[in-house]
Amino acid sequence: MVICRASEALKIMQSEPAVTLHAPYAPSRPLAQCYDAVVVGGGPCGATAATELAKEGWNVLLMDKDGRIKPCGGAIPPRCVEDFDIPDEQLVARIKSALMVAPSGRQVPMPIDGGYVGMVDREHFDEWLRERAVSHGATRLYGTFDHFSRNTDGSVTVHFRSKDADPETPLETVRTMALIGADGARSAVAKQAVKNADRVPCVFAYHEIVKSPEAEDQKADFAPTRCDVYYQGRVSPDFYGWVFPHGPHTSIGVGSANKGFSLRGATKTLREVSGLDGCETVRREGAPIPLKPLKKWDDKRNVLVAGDAAGIVAPASGEGIYYAMEGGRLAALATSRFLETGDARALAGARRNFMKAHGRVFWILGIMQHFWYSSDKRRERFVSICEDPDVQRLTWQAYMNKKLVRADPMAHMRIFFKDLAHLFGLVSPGPREQASTAPKPQG
Repeated sequence: MVICRASEALKIMQSEPAVTLHAPYAPSRPLAQCYDAVVVGGGPCGATAATELAKEGWNVLLMDKDGRIKPCGGAIPPRCVEDFDIPDEQLVARIKSALMVAPSGRQVPMPIDGGYVGMVDREHFDEWLRERAVSHGATRLYGTFDHFSRNTDGSVTVHFRSKDADPETPLETVRTMALIGADGARSAVAKQAVKNADRVPCVFAYHEIVKSPEAEDQKADFAPTRCDVYYQGRVSPDFYGWVFPHGPHTSIGVGSANKGFSLRGATKTLREVSGLDGCETVRREGAPIPLKPLKKWDDKRNVLVAGDAAGIVAPASGEGIYYAMEGGRLAALATSRFLETGDARALAGARRNFMKAHGRVFWILGIMQHFWYSSDKRRERFVSICEDPDVQRLTWQAYMNKKLVRADPMAHMRIFFKDLAHLFGLVSPGPREQASTAPKPQG
């Protein structure tokens, strides 16, 4: 296989005319005829993949739809901040506790002992990630992927429509030796390259970004350093609802795989219950969130999918930013290896390395969601379990460090027997009279 190295691509740019765009919007630099890699999708996964490839010296095109903001709670753990050099100015809030709300209304606070969860605003965070990719040498293009075709030399031609292009004009094209699909759930790249990619089960998420309430607002059950999670059937029959502060703004949303369930109606209910129904709405967003990794992430030739396109969003929690960025990093590593060797088997390393590090966590979270989120009776017991100090400590440690905690076997044993007691109904899920009198943590 002929590999189009970055130096060769630069020569092509100088010796051949750039690709002609039908739209007036120009990319960050003139398009080359050939790229080492084209990354479709400019979210945390795609932007990270483009950054890592560009840092390695590969000639990379980052193709991104302009203006789309994914519905997202915006939480990132310290591990993400550390691994991907996220600057403090990107954190719009530091969360010091969570509040779990049961179907009965009972509230269970979960303080973070000596740490925090960072919150980002996806509107600004994703753009910063894309600009970082450009600063490392990636070319950025506003465009929408349509399809790809294969060439006799082993390369791929990517067919796309650039921003503001007349829909009646022909599609633009660009050639690449490797294609990474990081274009989210229901990925167009994955649908063409990976069998059964369009059958991944999804939770449909919807949220409303509102202006955070003022400190003197007595109606709102709100703390600027606290994330509230509602496990109530009226809010979601199979997932949860959330109130996540983002500094001057707050994300209020719900998720459900039940297509007949009204996400907008549930969000309205959640706003009323939390006392945030009077807050000014800034924007509304909705999108599917995959909750099961694909069995294959590559086509065994030169196309690889990553992030939401590969299904790597954590079950039960719906957490995706860290896993998307980690997936983007691993996709870049596998693609770089493929470009160096021409061996398509290198692409499979992205999934293999991700599942080795996180597969067990995803499996456990999937079981937890399937069982505990299935009824209000079970949700009530789940929230009660969250009151246990061992559960809180190990949960936060696992979340912050992105790995299962193995250092305290006695704590795991205590949790195991407490879980059994709740499973068999041997203990009460908690005093319901606390529903209206639970103290409100102040973060």
